[in-house]
Amino acid sequence: MIWVKSFHIIAMVTWFAGLFYLPRLYVYHADTRDEIGHERFVVMEKKLYGIMTIGMAFTWVLGLWLLSYTPSWLAMPWMQAKLALVVLLSAYHIWCGRLRRHFAAQQNQRSATWLRLFNEVPALALVAIVLLVELKPW
Repeated sequence: MIWVKSFHIIAMVTWFAGLFYLPRLYVYHADTRDEIGHERFVVMEKKLYGIMTIGMAFTWVLGLWLLSYTPSWLAMPWMQAKLALVVLLSAYHIWCGRLRRHFAAQQNQRSATWLRLFNEVPALALVAIVLLVELKPW
């Protein structure tokens, strides 16, 4: 079980690295006006989204594997709250993919300021998830 937990954490770190960095790329991309810069961001965003999608998939698979060892955790409110946050992060991930497609098609409608605020969501979720897992408050 320790191996599964270790790789779950590695996958989660990979996923979060992307969740932190991709929206930051969008901030810079929103301010880019030249075609060369635009194309560079499109390539970077596409590659990063692919890597973070793999991280998300492994986070889910390994997390569910861990739950199979202790299914009683599903009845615990702290785990239910953690899973709700992971579901919301997955929706955020999909939203990032949608934004990526809009940027690639040069159809972005979001300002750099809005994207800066959007960029803070994963940090808040990470703090909440770590506190839930470590403190198990309920």
